[in-house]
Amino acid sequence: MTRQKVAVLGTGTIGAPVARNLRGKFAVSVWNRTPAKAAELAALDGVEAHADPAGAVAGADVVVTVLKDGPAVREAMEAAAPGLTRGTAWVQLSTVGAAATDDLADFAEHHGLVLYDAPVQGTKQPAENGQLVVLASGPGAGRDRVEPVFDAIGSRTVWVSEEHGAASRLKLALNSFVFALTHGAAESLALADGLGVDPALVVDVIAGGPLDSPFFRAKAAAMLTGGHTPSFSVANAAKDARLVVEAARSAGVPVDVTAAGLRRFERAADAGHADKDMAASHLAPDAGV
Repeated sequence: MTRQKVAVLGTGTIGAPVARNLRGKFAVSVWNRTPAKAAELAALDGVEAHADPAGAVAGADVVVTVLKDGPAVREAMEAAAPGLTRGTAWVQLSTVGAAATDDLADFAEHHGLVLYDAPVQGTKQPAENGQLVVLASGPGAGRDRVEPVFDAIGSRTVWVSEEHGAASRLKLALNSFVFALTHGAAESLALADGLGVDPALVVDVIAGGPLDSPFFRAKAAAMLTGGHTPSFSVANAAKDARLVVEAARSAGVPVDVTAAGLRRFERAADAGHADKDMAASHLAPDAGV
């Protein structure tokens, strides 16, 4: 029996492990703007790299996009258009925000694609372990085509709505919480240090209590040790925080904490930390500097 083919456009921090986790159940084709990243995956059984998006999507049953932002997704899909087949399922995993999701839905309708808005909760390690949480919205008819894809890359799928864009809007709300946790940890540890207290004691007191979480432990460890190998970079966090602020403004919802956090990420990026993990929030210089 011929295996279904899944095309993955974008093989970066999340896209590469997504492609690896799909290859056991599907024939996988990949494309990346930086060809060397796609070529690394082509060394694996069941993965074929392509020099252009159109070649990658040709004959695919499902197309998966895992790219930086809305314009990058639109550009890749425009380039893929000659290889697309009407009726193909398109799983859009990237966090692109509300406005860009509408734009991509228009593209899908024009090309006869069945779009599933499916941003994921989780970063590098959950992606590598196939433990992402998939937030999905899209038509009920045809879900059986995309659910095996979600099962291969995630531990759980939350079907938000059949309304397009609902999953992306939920992702923005969740990201607001993630950024609050990140900046809260950064400020708490920095304040302890500034007051002459060992910041590791903050972690010691929180450990095992109601405020504890694996996320807090991971970010606090990075802040304490200076280990900033990116699971999710400062630059990407700033991009996503900007999407939250823009969407909140359109909805008339005040997001003072996220807006302040965005400025903190921007200061960290301007100070040379853009490519570090977002835990480098604690390296942001004082706003008055």
